[in-house]
Amino acid sequence: MIVHKSVIDELEEAIANKEIGRRADSLRRVTDLFVSGPVRYSDEQVELFDMVMIMLAKEIETSARAAFGGRLAVLPTAPPKIIRALALDDAIEVAGPILTHSEQLDEATLIESARTKSQNHLLAISRRTSLAEALTDVLVERGNQEVAHSTVENPGAKFSEFGYTKLVERSEDDAELAVRVWSRPEIPRQNLLKMFADASEAVRLKLEATDRRKAGLLRAMVAQASQQFQTETRERSAAFAAAHSYVQGLHQAGALTATELESFARDGKFDETTIALSMMCDLSIGLVERAMIEDRSEQILVLAKAIGLSWDTTRALLLTQAETKGSSTYELEQCRLKFAKLKVETAKMATQFYRLRERAAAPQPAAAEAG
Repeated sequence: MIVHKSVIDELEEAIANKEIGRRADSLRRVTDLFVSGPVRYSDEQVELFDMVMIMLAKEIETSARAAFGGRLAVLPTAPPKIIRALALDDAIEVAGPILTHSEQLDEATLIESARTKSQNHLLAISRRTSLAEALTDVLVERGNQEVAHSTVENPGAKFSEFGYTKLVERSEDDAELAVRVWSRPEIPRQNLLKMFADASEAVRLKLEATDRRKAGLLRAMVAQASQQFQTETRERSAAFAAAHSYVQGLHQAGALTATELESFARDGKFDETTIALSMMCDLSIGLVERAMIEDRSEQILVLAKAIGLSWDTTRALLLTQAETKGSSTYELEQCRLKFAKLKVETAKMATQFYRLRERAAAPQPAAAEAG
């Protein structure tokens, strides 16, 4: 392999020379050679460039490394080892352009940087064209407020169930983040409902502490806003419409059984689960949805016992609920004991109370319409 022998000789001399200025100049020359070279270097040639660039970049000043990194950041074929080294540089002016723009960075290096480097490094990563779930998990958990906002605003970011749950938790005390999360079209509806319910509760408590005389009025306003939000999210959701049509078909055909309900729950189908449970209990979808996103499990236990569900089916419902609030083996065991003690008659009476309360709260028709 021959890559301009005179340049190689010069590089070897520069590597041996400890003069920083000479090394920075040599690094510029070899970068020029790489950038202006053929469209595709062989693997051996790229490896040579990689080795020389790493050796030259070790001892040059930060500004020179930053200029060097800025040139390599936009090259899709840049040598991978020097790209990794620059991405993990402690100086954000060096690492930033690489972390944001380089197509040569692998996911493992990005995650390593996100886990170990500064908030400015995380912010640079959050601005990449695309972000995988494993990466956004780290960004939303470790990142500060600016990083979380930037990640959520990135249209190329993908989030896991853990990521959505973490964003919902952080939104409880961050109204601006809540708005940004709310605006993402793909976030699961149950996470949106959970976020809204928790945020509303936080607002209620804050305002109640300010003026307790208005507490009752405020609770009614929050409840009305929550119901309106639920209705709007259902109306905007094509997935909900499809789920409702399917479950309603089963119900009309007499095929909506406990087995179907358990299957929906085990498959993590939130819409199908809540629609089926509301039809089986003869309760509104809004009430069942609120029960499924509550931190407490008692209402789910009551509904399940009232319609004669087994513990296995009830447990599947609780695990679906846990996707929005978290759960543990201990909590499930406590629920099992409560479910075993709960009498069917008591559960049926409570469910009938839910129905009567809903009817009492429903808007009454105007006198002209009634006549």
